[in-house]
Order: sequence, then C-alpha cells, then structure tokens
Amino acid sequence: QVQLVESGGGLVQAGGSLRLSCAASGRTFSNYHMGWVRQAPGKEREFVAAISWGGVYISYADSVKGRFTISRDNAKNTVFLQMNSLKPEDTAVYYCAAVDRGQPIMVLPTERRYDYWGQGTQVTVSS
Repeated sequence: QVQLVESGGGLVQAGGSLRLSCAASGRTFSNYHMGWVRQAPGKEREFVAAISWGGVYISYADSVKGRFTISRDNAKNTVFLQMNSLKPEDTAVYYCAAVDRGQPIMVLPTERRYDYWGQGTQVTVSS
C-alpha cells in the first residue's frame, strides 16, 4: 500500500497561483501512476490531471489545460500540481490519488479507477 499526504492548499485571489504537493510513503513511489482529483461543494469528484509512473504520459482535464502543470519527483516520492491563473471555479478540495502502474494509462483520466487517496487539501479562489 501507499499512503498519500497533500499540502499547499490555501486561499488565493483570482489570477494567482498555488503549488500543491503530495508526499507518498509505503511502497515504492515509482510503482504508481499518480493523479489529482478535485471536488467542489455539492458537486461530484472531477479529474484534474494525471502522470504516469515514469512521467512520460501526462493528461489534463480541459478545464485546466494551459493553466495547471503536473509533475513528479520519484527520488523524493512526491507529485506536484502547479496551478496558475486560478479562477473561482477552481475552488475545491484537491485530492492526490494513486493507481498501480500495471494499470493501463488510459484509465488515468477516470477518477474512480484510483485505488489510494490522500485526505485532501482545500483550495479557495476568491473573485
């Protein structure tokens, strides 16, 4: 198993930036594809971004393309989400998630396919 802990959330004005981090422990980090998923109040969970175990494959939701960047550092067991040009509609709890790298990369944009989840970090964007 892998344990995930997110950090870096907070309150920011529209147009600002935040960098989320997710630290993993337990099994070898490079055994997992990683993703970020968010959930706004009253809404379903929404895929945000994903990165394959080696960082070769990256996918983004259309709503964040060009503004968010996902990356990972396997030596530091950490995945990042750089969020720029934030909008009020980006307000949500952001979750880090992991799925075994044996799963095909085509599943990564589907949030229900992830097996391990962090507890989430709140991101609030004021207008």
